[in-house]
Amino acid sequence: MARNGKMDKITSNELMLIYEKLFACYGDLDWWPAKTPYEVIVGAVLTQNTAWRNVEKAIANFGENLVPDFISNIDLNDLIEIIKPAGFFNQKAGYLKSVTAWYAQYNYDVPTVQQEPLEKMRTELLSVKGVGQETADAMLLYAFGYQTFVVDAYTVRLCKRYPIDAGENYLSVKNYFEKNLPKDTALYKNFHASIVMNAKDHCKKRNPACDICPIVFKCAKII
Repeated sequence: MARNGKMDKITSNELMLIYEKLFACYGDLDWWPAKTPYEVIVGAVLTQNTAWRNVEKAIANFGENLVPDFISNIDLNDLIEIIKPAGFFNQKAGYLKSVTAWYAQYNYDVPTVQQEPLEKMRTELLSVKGVGQETADAMLLYAFGYQTFVVDAYTVRLCKRYPIDAGENYLSVKNYFEKNLPKDTALYKNFHASIVMNAKDHCKKRNPACDICPIVFKCAKII
C-alpha cells in the first residue's frame, strides 16, 4: 500500500503469499488447455496477438490432424486456411512449419527433448522464426515441463500495480519470479495461469474490480 505518498515494494515472501491467495481462489487450473504437448506448441504460436477463443476455433479446424507430421507435410496455403480464425495466418503458418521442423530434430518425442539442458532448448527455440521469449517459455514449461517462468502482459500488469520491483524487461521479470519462488514446475504453471485468470476476472486493464480481488491486500492500486 502507499504510505506518505510513497509506494512500498513487495518482498519475496509476499510473492509466495500472492500465489497462495490466488491458489485459494482458483485452485489447480490444469493449464495449458491442450490434449497433447504438440498441441501446446501449436497453441503457443497461434495465441500470439489474438484472443484464446480464436485459437480454439483454429485448433478445432484441425480435427484429428493436429499432429507434427500433418503440419510438416501439408501445403502452406492449406495450413493457412485451417488457422485463419487465429489471425496473422500467413505469418503463423510459416511459424508452425518452422517450429515443427525444430521438433523433428528430436523425433517429435517429449522425453528426448527433456534430456537436453533448459538453456540449450531455450536458445534453440529462440532461433526459430516466430518464437519469442514468451512463446519459447510457454512451450518449454507447458509442453516439456522445464522449470522456466512465463511472463506475459498480465504478469507485467501485476508487477506494476503492486508494485513488484521485478525490473522493466522480460528477462528481469522472469528472473525475479524464478529467484523468489521454489523451483517447481507445477507451481510455475499454476502461478502463471492464476495471474492470467485474476487479470481477466479482477485486475483488468480498465475498470479493475479491486474490491473483490483475492490479492488486493497488498496492491498499490496503480490504475
